[in-house]
Amino acid sequence: MQSPEIDMELQEFRGILAEALAEGGTQPLLRLTDEEIAILDPDSLTECVAPTPRLATLSGQEREWVYATALRSLVSREAVEVANVDELDAVLRASAAQSAAGEASGDGTDSGSTPSGVDLDMRITPEVSLALTLRRTATRALAVEQHTSSGLTHLLVYVHAEDLYLVERVTSGGLHMFTLAGSAKDAADMALLFVDPFEVADKDGPVQQLTPEQISQENVGRALSNAINNALVVGQTVVLADAPGPLLTTYATEKALWTVYVAKPNAASGIEARPVGKNTLRKMITKLISPS
Repeated sequence: MQSPEIDMELQEFRGILAEALAEGGTQPLLRLTDEEIAILDPDSLTECVAPTPRLATLSGQEREWVYATALRSLVSREAVEVANVDELDAVLRASAAQSAAGEASGDGTDSGSTPSGVDLDMRITPEVSLALTLRRTATRALAVEQHTSSGLTHLLVYVHAEDLYLVERVTSGGLHMFTLAGSAKDAADMALLFVDPFEVADKDGPVQQLTPEQISQENVGRALSNAINNALVVGQTVVLADAPGPLLTTYATEKALWTVYVAKPNAASGIEARPVGKNTLRKMITKLISPS
């Protein structure tokens, strides 16, 4: 549990950011890779909800090698400053030699998950610190999965205040793109484009009430069944908070977008399906994002 002093510092920190966003508006912050995040904040690999898809495909030895490369990249981009850079350079050279030897011999031995051999005296830039802090300290977040024929990508909206949101988009290749948003509408617009990238949400249709049994038995009517079977983009949007939040599933076809909204997990009622237009979809996502 955070101390009252830390909570107060976070409140002041968020207030300063909100004022900056009010002046400059929603703005891109920075981009980091899976392996760079692992270097900067290794605990976040297990403590944060954002996935690291590239790291999931690597062995322990491969991680050692890519971490060394990531650290070199962070230093060259001046995202971090390393005081003991000579010692670091020696470790990076040794890692490169080990990588070459391993590839030549085909040795896949797991030698650990972080660069080894030196204790880094590392300082990170304010932009990096900002992104890492905001993704760790949100009390409420929106997690969105986008399923297409190309694979799975993610978008997360970390809610801090009605005028401060951190949006993190994670590609299937493990690139994390961070944006600061100054309003729920701006954050919702990013999520809207994520679940409806071809902008097919056209017009609202009648609401169809469903039961869990109908969904499990795939007895949802011809129109919704056609949308499910012909969807080019499927979105899964869920609120992450202390209490289980609603679930919004979207099915974007060539011509329309259907939503299936579940008010509460495992509830016997409260499931609504319908085709929606862009404005209605924006309102639904904005409501999920807005602080309660």
